[in-house]
Amino acid sequence: MLQGATDKMSGSLVSGTCSGSEEVSDLKSPLSSRFREPLTHARFQELYGGAEEPEVPAEPRLPWLCGLWRRRAGCCSGPGAWRVLLARLPPLRWLPHYRWRAWLLGDAVAGVTVGVVHVPQGMAFALLTSVPPVFGLYTSFFPVLIYSLLGTGRHLSTGTFAVLSLMTGSVVERLVPDPLAGNLSEIEREQLEARRVGAAAAVAFGSGALMLAMFALQLGVLSTFLSEPVVKALTSGAALHVLVSQLPSLLGLSLPRQIGCFSLFKTLAAVLTALARSSPAELTISALSLALLVPVKELNVRFRDRLRTPIPGEVVMVLLASVLCFASSLDTRYNVQVVGVLPGGFPQPLFPTLDELPRILADSLPIALVTFAVSTSLASIYADKYSYTIDPNQELLAHGVSNLISSLFSCFPNSATLATTSLLVDAGGNTQLAGLFSCMVVLAVLLWLGPFFYYLPKAVLACINISSMRQMFFQMQELPRLWHISRVDFAVWMVTWVAVVTLNVDLGLAVGVVISMMTVVCRTQRVQCLALGLAEGTELYRPLRESRKVGGSAKEGRSDSQDAPDSQTLQLLQVPGLCILSYPTPLYFATRGQFRHILEWHLGLGERSKQSPKLGSLPDKGAEPIRVVVLDFSGISFADAAGAREVVQLTRRCQDAGICLLLAQCNALVLETLTRAGLLERMTPDQLFVSVQDAAAHALERLVRQEPGGAGLREGGPAE
Repeated sequence: MLQGATDKMSGSLVSGTCSGSEEVSDLKSPLSSRFREPLTHARFQELYGGAEEPEVPAEPRLPWLCGLWRRRAGCCSGPGAWRVLLARLPPLRWLPHYRWRAWLLGDAVAGVTVGVVHVPQGMAFALLTSVPPVFGLYTSFFPVLIYSLLGTGRHLSTGTFAVLSLMTGSVVERLVPDPLAGNLSEIEREQLEARRVGAAAAVAFGSGALMLAMFALQLGVLSTFLSEPVVKALTSGAALHVLVSQLPSLLGLSLPRQIGCFSLFKTLAAVLTALARSSPAELTISALSLALLVPVKELNVRFRDRLRTPIPGEVVMVLLASVLCFASSLDTRYNVQVVGVLPGGFPQPLFPTLDELPRILADSLPIALVTFAVSTSLASIYADKYSYTIDPNQELLAHGVSNLISSLFSCFPNSATLATTSLLVDAGGNTQLAGLFSCMVVLAVLLWLGPFFYYLPKAVLACINISSMRQMFFQMQELPRLWHISRVDFAVWMVTWVAVVTLNVDLGLAVGVVISMMTVVCRTQRVQCLALGLAEGTELYRPLRESRKVGGSAKEGRSDSQDAPDSQTLQLLQVPGLCILSYPTPLYFATRGQFRHILEWHLGLGERSKQSPKLGSLPDKGAEPIRVVVLDFSGISFADAAGAREVVQLTRRCQDAGICLLLAQCNALVLETLTRAGLLERMTPDQLFVSVQDAAAHALERLVRQEPGGAGLREGGPAE
């Protein structure tokens, strides 16, 4: 009966490759003539392996040091030095191919437009950082200039970013808090501001140094660990923090800044308590500013295709508010807080005080991760859209050098910005050359136009902060679609957002990353080991569950589907004594226990085989015992030492139980790990096969050579 079963399965295999059914019915030769010779890994290497490599001298005891020395020596040559320059200075690659006639005007217009927006936003985000507004202009100049020389994102706009400014401001307020004594003299106020500027610069120095260390270790792959739901939930939650933190400035209240966990609720409570002391003048300025900025933002979005350049609502608002405050003397008559004097020129280069560095390293790490995650994800979006590639490791270098050098000029941490990047693309920017035109606009303000911003009310800057968060707030509109696509990603988004809003931005980021990683681990824990059967008339092996589902529906509705074509009914063939299993997940320390449990259940090994796992039901008590098992390892991308030892132990237990174990489709990395764990001490290379089809053919031959007793061929799923 087993001979007939294997003949039927053999015919199915042959029918998938022969030209007609008559050839199949006429095949009376032994089984070995119906199949090509099963292809093992050893035979594959013998037939298709490359030419033998010439013998090389033995490597020293530290080969990685020799490889590093050879790379360093190669860089010292002329061609090697040029390759390093091309890799580390991207303008050397794109500038020779720059289309001057087609791109120059677009880069100039986009750069000037972004530069005009950088001026009010830089001053506004400086208030979030708890430093004077002029340092926001410095941060809008030096980092943009450095990134234009080192960055690979052609459409990326860098500078001040609200999320980073908020995170840095929390660190600054913790390191340099407001004194308990209320009123400060002018000298004491200047000393306090100088200490805060030094703390913000130290944070930028620390985050830049961390990114350079990540670049040296080639850790650009870390960008993959910050998933899209985590980044979007982080920015959306931080936008709510920005909104609440600007409420005192909108209402004209002088309140101490709340830091730490639950700071958002503490700020709300303080604002509600002091609401009666709000300034009517600043409240009116804030209402009028928002009434102008929000509609202009909406017009720029709705008529993006029709407008050559977006309407500069921030610039118009800054000019109108400055003129109104100057003409009405609002600063003296109604005590409206204004920007004041903006020092002309550039600050003297000053090395940040290293005394604060050990205290801020823990705070610099989340800032560095947010900088890298936001910048890399934003650059990747536009790189995919405009068909070019970015280098994550080069982005680490660009942002690391940008933060490190700009910190010497009293700048706070910077990164790519969502609003100005979108503005640059809409205005026609094509390359990093637009950043140079943006720097020219900021430079003009620093050298000549600074006195014109003396009477600018700080409430207007707070309104600019809030209106710039518009895109981040609207990210919540994607939640229904995310729920429809993946509820796991939806849960990650919600947990991260709640953690950011409830705790803080840096703690929320840590919670989001941990939850995201836990979902990956949980998914590998919930994987199902699939039993495979041969689809009749093909050479394809499909999960037996499909046969049970399709066959069941066909039987239940036979009266309605008798005229249905045979192609709609999937019949899978299974030989008694043969079990083909596919384990579609990495085999490592966290999944080794599940792997052992599932294999024990399928093969009837040990006491745990009597217990039905959650993934299926018990096998048929009257079924023939398993004599040959084929493990399809095509879904195992990697295996660690614990997983490899588990496979070796399974091989030993199969030998003791009289079961022949065959492995199919092991990739080179997994096979090497299994070999080092001692797999070939338990099985021969002839038990390793290139494909499931070859392993199944070898298993059929083995079953035919053994005693022919059996229960006959089963169609559909395994008997239950």
